[in-house]
Amino acid sequence: MELASYLSGEKWSDHPRCTHQLLASLARSVNDCTTDAGRSRLALLIPSVIGLRGEDVRIDAAVALRAARTALPVVAADRQRVMAVAVLTADRILAELEGRSPLDLDEASRRVLDDAPDAARWARHFSREISVSVNSFRRHSAPSTVRTAVLSVADACVVDPDPILHDMLAGAIVDVERIVGQNGSRVGVGSDAWTEACRLTGAN
Repeated sequence: MELASYLSGEKWSDHPRCTHQLLASLARSVNDCTTDAGRSRLALLIPSVIGLRGEDVRIDAAVALRAARTALPVVAADRQRVMAVAVLTADRILAELEGRSPLDLDEASRRVLDDAPDAARWARHFSREISVSVNSFRRHSAPSTVRTAVLSVADACVVDPDPILHDMLAGAIVDVERIVGQNGSRVGVGSDAWTEACRLTGAN
């Protein structure tokens, strides 16, 4: 995110204005939990986050949902319950914002929950007892989901979590692009600045 601030012409910061706060948080967490060997691949995503911002709460819901859906299939059993609740919560918030029934789960959410039936069953029972407002989701639930998802993947018993973390971030970027409608209108990055960024990160 510091390099994103540099490339966008902002003051050097890991909290640049050019990127939505929760997407930037996901990027920082993924970067922190990625190995040195995998970090240069992450660097190629830097230009993609520049200009992805806005006040639409659907952005928060989409980023949290992407993080939870990516984590659920690979994390430890105790974390699966947490991620299943996060999938249900984020999907329902997104449904409310999009004007569809909260019972009408997105197909991708349904698939990932079907693949973890025990966690999904527990999460559905647990979720009946709680209600999360849009404001509470934005302030608390979404940031917590992102942090937990990244840390859970990093700690998962998988051979190499780097590609999973990369795909989590890359998928979230695509989801946010879809919401803010900036496909084809990406903020330009000067060639000299990008060359310098590649030198600093080892990206090709």
